[in-house]
Amino acid sequence: MKAIASDTYGPADGLELRNIDRPEIAADEILIRVRAAGVDRGVWHVMTGLPYPVRLAGFGLRAPKIPVPGADVAGVVEAVGADVMRFQPGDEVFGVGKGTFAEYARAPEDKLAPKPANLSFEQAAAVGISGTTALQAVRDHARVEAGQSVLIIGASGGVGTYAVQLAKVFGDEVSAVCSAPKVEMVRSLGADHVIDYEQDDFAEGGRRYDVILDIGGNASLARLRRALAPEGTLVIVGGETGGRWLGGSDRSVRALVLSRFIGQTLKTFIAKENHQDLLVLKELIEAGKVTPVVDRAYPLADAPQAIDHLVQGRARGKLVITV
Repeated sequence: MKAIASDTYGPADGLELRNIDRPEIAADEILIRVRAAGVDRGVWHVMTGLPYPVRLAGFGLRAPKIPVPGADVAGVVEAVGADVMRFQPGDEVFGVGKGTFAEYARAPEDKLAPKPANLSFEQAAAVGISGTTALQAVRDHARVEAGQSVLIIGASGGVGTYAVQLAKVFGDEVSAVCSAPKVEMVRSLGADHVIDYEQDDFAEGGRRYDVILDIGGNASLARLRRALAPEGTLVIVGGETGGRWLGGSDRSVRALVLSRFIGQTLKTFIAKENHQDLLVLKELIEAGKVTPVVDRAYPLADAPQAIDHLVQGRARGKLVITV
């Protein structure tokens, strides 16, 4: 089968299109004929092995254990392991797999769900990781509910576009922060107010929010707290500083420590993909309450260009690889 792969950690130009063997599946796994794969920031982290704790998390100390990048996936079940009960060959599925920048990929049964009937494979491939992360941030950690004012920083990215829509589903008034070229797109997702960060500072002007979701940003805790209500909740969803050792995680640790001594609640979390949350997203998508935002699709051979486009911060919503 054809796949994008690299045997060493490094930038996207080290990836190459190869012919490799199909992956073998375990008893609880599914072999998927990949139709599309999503591109998220995690792809870059695993590809480069940065920050270094990524390697300690099981991806390989000196070289990637799985040479094929990619996790978001949508496609058709090709074969199932002996213990798989919920799927059979021919089923259309979406979710999270391993090595999805390829014609075939494997995935655990508990990280897949039936593909939403109203989505293309390209749209469905944009849901798994970003949609699940946004759902857990809004519903489980921020606990957004009606009557609250919510501020979403980083609203135009993969997680942010879902967070805006989900905050409207679970809550009430949503304000969003993004760059000027993306304002209209974010407004179209349901944001009541959109702040162009190049013109206005969300922390100035005296407005305070019940909930702030900081998605992939690097604003200081002091600045975020100025915009947070005295008993409000801040949820930090990622954070990128480019550091080779901490990569922004130090801010999250400081937030957790500080939260013990103040009235505001400061949180962070690591998303856990699972089929139950994928089913929730499927229901919301089929009901028309949530829609994936796909910036553009790239053919498999152009996966390195897709990763570079993502890292440059130009994407609106998600980028997708078609196979």
